[in-house]
This record gives sequence, structure tokens and C-alpha cells, in this order.
Amino acid sequence: MNVLITGASGFIGQSLVSKLREGNHHVRVLTRGNPTQENEFQWNPNEQFIDEKALENLDAIIHLAGANISKRWTKKYKKELFESRINTANLLKKYCQKNNIHLIAFISASGVNCYGTFTSDEILNEDSRIIQNDFLSKLCAEWEQAADQFSDLSDRVVCLRTALVLGKNGGVFPFLRKITDLNLGAAIGSGKQWMNWIHLEDLVNLYVFALEKPTINGKYNAVADDIPPNKKFMKTLARTLCKFFISVHVPAFLIKLMLGQMSIIILHGSRVSNKKIKSSGFDFQYDKLQKTFKTLI
Repeated sequence: MNVLITGASGFIGQSLVSKLREGNHHVRVLTRGNPTQENEFQWNPNEQFIDEKALENLDAIIHLAGANISKRWTKKYKKELFESRINTANLLKKYCQKNNIHLIAFISASGVNCYGTFTSDEILNEDSRIIQNDFLSKLCAEWEQAADQFSDLSDRVVCLRTALVLGKNGGVFPFLRKITDLNLGAAIGSGKQWMNWIHLEDLVNLYVFALEKPTINGKYNAVADDIPPNKKFMKTLARTLCKFFISVHVPAFLIKLMLGQMSIIILHGSRVSNKKIKSSGFDFQYDKLQKTFKTLI
């Protein structure tokens, strides 16, 4: 397939581009800088511009563009988080309509935070009620609404509600390993919040699966099987690294002071089910947390 990817230079995007090329897909990427390779095409969302050559004979779009969620959420940065996801999707739709493009699939990133910010033992699935009770859940809801606009331009629209992505060279794992290596690993806040996660390799394979399997359509949770509370998550990492685990919890107020509103990402979490994507035929390679940590150290 001819596949156009936004956010191709990011942590997930780089791995996905390599995987798609291994599968003999013809990958095109959108770049804000000057293109340096044949498969690169310039776009400037602020100027509402896309090089229309990127859309010629296009089969699918994978929309990964989005500012890093792990920076402090100032008022200005919240706007960037929103515009880098929603406005870019709107721009893609505008150009697809302009060029009469009909896609086989439009696949967008999303987040498990769409269910709302709270800690509960309830197991959430794709049919669970969306509670827009904070900035992040509202962002995810509008992110998915922007993707759903492609329903009249694409045979399928897929949103992958992604959990914490664990990878050796990006995401949150290098930071978690650093503090654990210093024997500073400890439960955060109550330690009872559920830690939804997925290995980078499984997530990349899931994007390819969603692209290639014609029955995949709609919303899917991209999350592994073994979802522990935060205390067990951090204790498992310390054990894997043969480091001490501090029994005293890091107080929630300290995390809030350090991170501001962004602290909700790690202070709250409910269990999310992957039953729907597994029943569709996807197999996770990394289904156990300790096994996953061992592959990353």
C-alpha cells in the first residue's frame, strides 16, 4: 500500500516506518522541514499547507502527529497539544477532499485517558462511557472526533487508544530506569492506580495489523494483558534491575507540585481491557510486565 504517515520522526513513528518498509509498503512521510529524501513531503499546519504530491495514489494515512504529552501543561502548551493533533487531522481532511482522495484506511493514535481520569477496579472496554472530566480526556475525545471525520473519505477509520508505551530508547522507560538505578524506585501517590502499558514493538505491530486487516474498524484499546497497580509496577522494575524498592510512597502533593496538571497521568488510572483487539486476531508478544522489562534492560 501507499501509506502516508504524520509524526514519522517520533518515538513510535520511526519504528513504524521501518516495520512498514519491511512489509513492502510504500511509505511517505510529512515533514515540517525541507525534504531530504524521495519519500518526504513538506507540510506546514500553521500555514494550512501540504505538498499535494504526498496524496497521489494514496491508500492509507496513519496519523501520529502530536506534541509530547510529557511536558508541563502551561496554557500555551495545552493549545499546542490540541492543535498538533486535531488541527492537523482537519488539515489532512481538507486536502483529501480537495484532491478527491478516498482511502482504504485512516488510522489515528488516541489514548486510554479518553475514559476519564479516575482510579477504579472497573475493567473498561471500548463500549465504556467516556467521562470528559479533565483536559486529557477531552483532548482524546476531540482527537477521535477529528479522526471520525474521515468516515466519508475512507473505507475504515481506526483509533488506537494507546497506553503507556515502553521502549528502550524513548518514552517514559529511560526515566523510570534512571530513578530505579539510583535506588529511588517507589510507589507514586496511593500506589493503587492501575498502570496500563504496551511494548513499543507490540504497538507498531498493532498499527500494521490495523492497516492490513480489512475487518479492523473503529476504536481499539492498545494495552497489554498484565496491568498492575503502580506499586507493583515500580516494584517489578526494581526487582528486574536488582535494585532497592523504597517502601515509602512518593506523596501525591509532591508530584502535583513538580508536574502540575500533568500529574493526573501517573496519579490516576483504571484497568483497560484488550479483549476486543485480541478477539480480532491480534497476538501480543509482550504480555507479562517482568518479561517486558527484561527485554528493555
